[in-house]
Amino acid sequence: MDKLVVNKYKIREQNESLILKGIIDHKNISRAELAVLTGLNKASVSSITKTLLDDGLIFETGIGNASTLGGRKPILLQFNPKAALILSFDIGVDYLKGTLAYLDGEAVVTIQKKRIVVSSETVIALLQQSIKELTVKTDSLIVGMCVAVHGVVNQNEIVFTPYYDLDTIDLHQKLSDHFEFPIFIENEANLAALGEYVFSLDSKTLVSLSIHSGIGAGIVDGGILRKGHFGEAGEIGHSILYPNGKKCPCGNRGCLEQYASNSVLYENLASIKGLEYVDSTIVQKLVESDDEKTAAALADNAFLLSIGINNILTVYDPEVVVINSSIYRNNPALLSMITTHLTSRFARNVQIQNSKLGSQATLFGGIALCCQNFLNIKELKLYSN
Repeated sequence: MDKLVVNKYKIREQNESLILKGIIDHKNISRAELAVLTGLNKASVSSITKTLLDDGLIFETGIGNASTLGGRKPILLQFNPKAALILSFDIGVDYLKGTLAYLDGEAVVTIQKKRIVVSSETVIALLQQSIKELTVKTDSLIVGMCVAVHGVVNQNEIVFTPYYDLDTIDLHQKLSDHFEFPIFIENEANLAALGEYVFSLDSKTLVSLSIHSGIGAGIVDGGILRKGHFGEAGEIGHSILYPNGKKCPCGNRGCLEQYASNSVLYENLASIKGLEYVDSTIVQKLVESDDEKTAAALADNAFLLSIGINNILTVYDPEVVVINSSIYRNNPALLSMITTHLTSRFARNVQIQNSKLGSQATLFGGIALCCQNFLNIKELKLYSN
């Protein structure tokens, strides 16, 4: 890729980020209002906003109302989400999704590759080809890239991936050797939660439950993504459902995801219905045909997931639990089955809902993570009612 201007990668100093956050949060705001909001003097605000204008991160828009004491009407400032681009990828066991997007999550280009071989030997080539496809028209504004993996990640190091072998390579280093912009590797459930917080929900305390080949939970508490000391917080799929049950790649027996993940449901339905392959589309066709065995399997899945969600409620005490699953998106009535089983007092005030971002939640989370780094704003919020 072409060399990008160094200025795009700089860590913004605290006051600069403070001003920028004020502009983002308030949509249209004057310099005088920023001075009051941040506690900075007017000279500092003027200097910082000039820098942000020069960098193209904000622009002047319209004229505000004059104060009650009269005087000139203030010029209003607004965040410019088109100032830079971000690459975000979600790499599943047999798929890759990617997007090139602006800072506000607006996609410029998206790609998806299904039923592919994802391994330590293929992943670099897959990503390089995908980046080439996404950036065929431009790469001059890219300020970061995030890659989501289905496994435990600690400080950009892939620690454990139960269903593919990406934990055998230093993906972060290999990608950093090829590209100059900042690169982040993160757990997909964590990113889904971050995506919901930054782009979708008004709540500051939420858990996003990602149900795919495994089951993972991303936790946002007080507007901050909580990952734990070793990056293992939220691995609810490895909580034990049945002692001495099915063996799990994590080393335990009887883990929740061995009984309630989408992939297990697909395998069970394939066996019950005598099918070679089942995915969410086939499940939906079976549901629409009023197949009794499918209905029973889904009801059982909802019951098992309710046990995991009950554990989430007692440990994390969220305002909202977001379900991110293609099966539950296609069958929202299943949510009521889950809530029926949540009889504890701890579930009384908690909202259980499907993801508003759907299958793109993890990609939005990758955009959010890169945005937080680029703008140096930890509690970045780009959602508006």
